[in-house]
Amino acid sequence: MRKLSGLPAQQWLTTREAADLLRLAPRTVYHLVSRGEVPHARARGKLLFERSALQAWVAAQSAGTLETGGAEPPACIAGSHDPLLEWALRECRSGLSLSALGSTDGVDRLVARAACAALIHIPNRADPGFNLETIASRAPRLPLVMLQWARREQGLLVAPGNPMGIHRLDDLIHHKRRVVLRHPGAGSHLLMMRLLHEAGLKAGALRAVATVASSEFDVAQSVAEGVADAGFGIRAAAASAGLDFVSLAWETIDLVIWRRMAFEPPMQALLEFARSRAFARRARLMQGYDLSGALRVRLNG
Repeated sequence: MRKLSGLPAQQWLTTREAADLLRLAPRTVYHLVSRGEVPHARARGKLLFERSALQAWVAAQSAGTLETGGAEPPACIAGSHDPLLEWALRECRSGLSLSALGSTDGVDRLVARAACAALIHIPNRADPGFNLETIASRAPRLPLVMLQWARREQGLLVAPGNPMGIHRLDDLIHHKRRVVLRHPGAGSHLLMMRLLHEAGLKAGALRAVATVASSEFDVAQSVAEGVADAGFGIRAAAASAGLDFVSLAWETIDLVIWRRMAFEPPMQALLEFARSRAFARRARLMQGYDLSGALRVRLNG
């Protein structure tokens, strides 16, 4: 249970509205609240219910076990490297660990039950969106819930003052600038490949440096140290290293969770913290994050 104030009214339901959504009597909802079984909050003593949290809770109640005969996954989040998630896990003390080896690896480990959740940002092939196509093809009919973590600003990290005048992807190729790349399974790499394709540019024409960055911070470090003239990554990484940033796209990054695990204490601790003012304040300070749709349920598998 949390105490809240100053929240957008349209995101929250009264007890009567929650009862209507759940198709239960209000007294049954009060009973569930008293037992701590349904996600809720309090504002000046009044019960409030977040619509998306209730919808995810209903989905979890119908999910049963992870899958017949399935092993319980460890309390580990795999997938993309995200500075905001990394910070939130340290601050909320949920007990969840992080193994950020890229979005594709995150999906692999999630499906193999080697992680309880994966943070991913994989571009769809058929449309400009993210992640839904991958989960539909890689994890059909699995009891997963996908929550929007954030929207992030992606682009080119360049030296302070942008002395080489890098403003577009084709500047990298036409002026033979040195570029640090992420590994092929990283969501940032996949997005860069899509943007190159849309611009009619060939990835093979890039002058890539020998070092392959394993995280957003590694991209920033390579540019800051002069190893590369530019790298593709998020604004937050550029800001952390005092670099300039050329914005190219906004992406959706989602947290995909085994549905039953979404309501276990470790994940609940993280999700509660992600609704806090401290979390929103940190996102603003990091730069390049849009939390307007954060924790919205994007998929119930």
